[in-house]
Formats: sequence, C-alpha cells, structure tokens
Amino acid sequence: MKIYTKTGDQGQTSLVGGRRVSKADAQVEAYGELDELNAWLGLVASDLLRLREAGLHGEVLHVQDCLFRIGGFYAFDFQSGEPFSLPFIGKADTERLEAAIDRMEAGLPGLKAFILPGGSLSACHAHIARTVCRRCERALLRFSSFPQRELEKEIEARAYLNRLSDFLFVLARHENRVCRTEEQVFGLQAD
Repeated sequence: MKIYTKTGDQGQTSLVGGRRVSKADAQVEAYGELDELNAWLGLVASDLLRLREAGLHGEVLHVQDCLFRIGGFYAFDFQSGEPFSLPFIGKADTERLEAAIDRMEAGLPGLKAFILPGGSLSACHAHIARTVCRRCERALLRFSSFPQRELEKEIEARAYLNRLSDFLFVLARHENRVCRTEEQVFGLQAD
C-alpha cells in the first residue's frame, strides 16, 4: 500500500467510518491537534531515553498510547449512528498521570513564583508539549458534536488532557532538577 492516496488533494479527508469532511472541520482540527501533541511527546520521550530516565520514558509512551485512543475517538464518524467501539482510555489512565505527578513533585521545591518556560533542553521540550496540550484542549472544546451516549468519553478525554498539561509542567520542572538547571522565575517573587 502506498503512503499517498491522492484522496485528500481537494481538501477533504475521511473520518473513521468513511464519511468525507473538510480538512478545516472542527473535528479534524481536534484530532490533528492530538496528533501534533503526540509528535511533541515523541521528542520528550527521546529526551528521557537519552537521559536514561526509563520510568518516565515509559510513562510518556503510555501517554502517547492514550492520545492515540483519544484521537480515534475524535476521528470517529458520530453521524453514522454507530456506537464508538474502538479502544479508549479510562479513569485509571488519568489517575496514573496524577500518581506520576505526585512522584515527581515529591523531589521538587514548592512553587513560590511563576516559572518561565525554559531551562534544560528536555525541560524546554516538555514546556512546548504543555502549551500544545493546552491548545489541544481548546480544539477539543470547539468540537462538541457528540451523541449523548458518548458524553462520558468526551468528559474523560477532557480530564485526561487537563491532567496531561499538569504532568508536562511538573515534568519540565523535574527535568531542570535532573539536569541541574536553575528555574527562572517571573520577576515578582511571592513571599
């Protein structure tokens, strides 16, 4: 099978189920943003592998798998009347992110000021992924044409993305600590 099909040359693409829609459709934007986020997480995972942080590398690979599942949900043709039946995430996946956040935060100083995005290369990559994650959240909110039976999945996807941005923020802080790079704070320090 060739990678190019030429079926999208006129600005249309297929949803899971076959229905053709504009590539500018809010639904396509939503799963496109998920795809971009997943690509940035590939870079973050590469950093963690290079720094020999196997546990966090495994966490990010799990996140990438979850994002593929969420992407499948957002790429599904809900107008078909068929229920979504592809693999999806669950509450345990969001809780896994929370546990990873708690483990990383245990080794970090408390926040006393706003932290400027930056520091080590791995921290910078995590910060970029965080901001892409926030943009992704906004794109998911713009597409909300789900049937009632799928609303629980939509709510879980939104919660997961919200927690993922927290995970990436804490990961950036953790990476600066691991790389012995001082965090830069916003000019006004809190007492």
